[in-house]
Amino acid sequence: MAKRSSLSIRIVEGKNLPAKDITGSSDPYCIVKVDNEPIIRTATVWKTLCPFWGEEYQVHLPPTFHAVAFYVMDEDALSRDDVIGKVCLTRDTLAAHPKGFSGWTHLMEVDPDEEVQGEIHLRLEVLPGARARRLRCSVLEARDLAPKDRNGASDPFVRVRYKGRTQETSIVKKSCYPRWNETFEFELEEGAAEALCVEAWDWDLVSRNDFLGKVVIDVQRLWAAQQEEGWFRLQPDQSKSRRRDEGNLGSLQLEVRLRDETVLPSSCYQPLVQLLCQEVKLGVQGPGQLIPLIEETTSTECRQDVATNLLKLFLGQGLAKDFLDLLFQLELSRTSEANTLFRSNSLASKSMESFLKVAGMRYLHSVLGPIINKVFEEKKYVELDPSKVEVKDVGCSGLHRPQTEAEVLEQSAQTLRAHLGALLSALCRSVRACPAVVRATFRQLFRRVRERFPGAQHENVPFIAVTSFLCLRFFSPAIMSPKLFHLRERHADARTSRTLLLLAKAVQNVGNMDTPASRTKEAWMEPLQPTVRQGVAQLKDFITKLVDIEEKDELDLQRTLSLQAPPVKEGPLFIHRTKGKGPLMSSSFKKLYFSLTTEALSFAKTPSSKCVNELNQWLSALRKVSINNTGLLGSYHPGIFRGDKWSCCHQREKTGRGCDKTRSRVTLQEWNDPLDHDLEAQLIYRHLLSVEAMLWEKHRELSGGAEAGTEPASPGEAPEDSLARLLRVLRDLREAHSSSPASSPTSEPNCLLELQT
Repeated sequence: MAKRSSLSIRIVEGKNLPAKDITGSSDPYCIVKVDNEPIIRTATVWKTLCPFWGEEYQVHLPPTFHAVAFYVMDEDALSRDDVIGKVCLTRDTLAAHPKGFSGWTHLMEVDPDEEVQGEIHLRLEVLPGARARRLRCSVLEARDLAPKDRNGASDPFVRVRYKGRTQETSIVKKSCYPRWNETFEFELEEGAAEALCVEAWDWDLVSRNDFLGKVVIDVQRLWAAQQEEGWFRLQPDQSKSRRRDEGNLGSLQLEVRLRDETVLPSSCYQPLVQLLCQEVKLGVQGPGQLIPLIEETTSTECRQDVATNLLKLFLGQGLAKDFLDLLFQLELSRTSEANTLFRSNSLASKSMESFLKVAGMRYLHSVLGPIINKVFEEKKYVELDPSKVEVKDVGCSGLHRPQTEAEVLEQSAQTLRAHLGALLSALCRSVRACPAVVRATFRQLFRRVRERFPGAQHENVPFIAVTSFLCLRFFSPAIMSPKLFHLRERHADARTSRTLLLLAKAVQNVGNMDTPASRTKEAWMEPLQPTVRQGVAQLKDFITKLVDIEEKDELDLQRTLSLQAPPVKEGPLFIHRTKGKGPLMSSSFKKLYFSLTTEALSFAKTPSSKCVNELNQWLSALRKVSINNTGLLGSYHPGIFRGDKWSCCHQREKTGRGCDKTRSRVTLQEWNDPLDHDLEAQLIYRHLLSVEAMLWEKHRELSGGAEAGTEPASPGEAPEDSLARLLRVLRDLREAHSSSPASSPTSEPNCLLELQT
């Protein structure tokens, strides 16, 4: 049994931000921190005070986390980035909103005395004395202190205060991981109510010292315990009343949802998994038809989550194709008009979207990646709508003569025809690169639609069914928002965004098989019609080859593709290679291209793929592949061993214990993450539990008026239908959860104080 917490984060947009640049604008981006650990950085939106990001993230983290903070920053090319403001949401705040925290929140001023981080190791003792007892405070070490100096470190010392008397440790230069091992004693009077205050400070020669955090110790509690030792979380100084610039720094729109799950052992979920798998294997002729019932009882707002969980569960069981095939048949059975097929947000549509993102993202990158990169690199002005043409944005050509509107339209059409042609050519060459399970699923879709809508008048319907997912719900959204599909690290500027939008419209026209409706919708797309018509023929030929895969070929291709472990993360890293003392210069590092799989971490001198290195993504990837590593260290050195000591804590023993704890619990969810079967089963159980009343109502109808809530017959009494078995499985799982330890998050040891915000 394991307790797991996750955060669904959507950073939507900001508004009314203050201008930080001399141009009267800003270049905002967001940094997301969990307990002061940066985990997310959004793209920068240039020259705006009302940025739109629309970025979504799923973060897995320990149940004991305290808060998540959103910092809005202004990027500067020549100086340090400016802090605009922040929003901080505590765990208690998120737990009070079970359906998620959503809406606009005012940005608050970032006060240096509140921006504290790290922990301090103290040993506290109450000792007998000749006249009175003595309070002994041993300041041992600290870790992960906030860097306050330009060199990226601090010069920390500790100030211990009790009953008007103050004592200080020595100063440790240039370290966020200092070690003091100094002891202080105070006279202790019985019944004294004053608290012991331990403050960490950064020493500065010229300016005032910077506050690093404090710990307040309850002496009465310590008197009862006589001794206490551990790591204490540093707290902000909230003793001063500070004016808040609420509303003057703009606002941030967020959607944040906390989910706490107690995941039981795999054996507890086996009856539920086996029952659902049996239903899928039986298909539409099954006796209980649980899958249609799940779709019927699932609300629109949670249909995407349910579809994703079911898809991942069946993908792990090797039944993703059969599950989607069942949904295809159910959708076709209630569709009478071919032009409305798969156009709604049904369970079939949502499951297929999730399937393509989980199983086809690498394929998408291989096909679209080069085309998207070329559009970003060219940065050409492209416009086909005469009402939106801006000649002044185009520049001059020839002998410094401004281009006419006709010339702009013609050059734009040529550019889009070139991009569309390159994309279609790449797509036609990619049949063998497409994952076997994706090809087999499209084969089932093609066959089912052709069986449902036979005849010459419906000749294009099977092709349109495939392109409705491949082009309209997968390729086109990726073209319009490459950042959200990890094709680019930054959002496109206004000019590039317009080019991508027009290219996506052209792809949609090709995917619609150039129907009259798509032609008349936007007449100014007419210059692309020759390429679109040619693309329709190419696309039909591609789909014909794509779905032409037999069971044997499917197994052989899947076996070939599975021989190599898929990379979890790829990209360049800089390796420090300088030995001895001296400054860290660019020549001190060597650039190598790394590839991390579930089996090994390898590197080469040249890149095998074009990926951008992000520190938090690398850390997240390394944590995922190390999750089952029993030899994982509990501590490490965040610095380097240079000369005769570690740069982080100044420790001289190279193989000594690390000065910082290993953070192995905070990870970002990616499309290529390994499947977690137990977690998916738990999420499905949670959903079914939320609609249990409707399931009982359906059971009452099917069983001829039995009262809702009546226990289904036990296996020995009479044959059960699938719905009755499902209700019994839910009952057993509920009992298993109730008999397990409380599913509320485990609190940290007493020495780690709760974060106050």
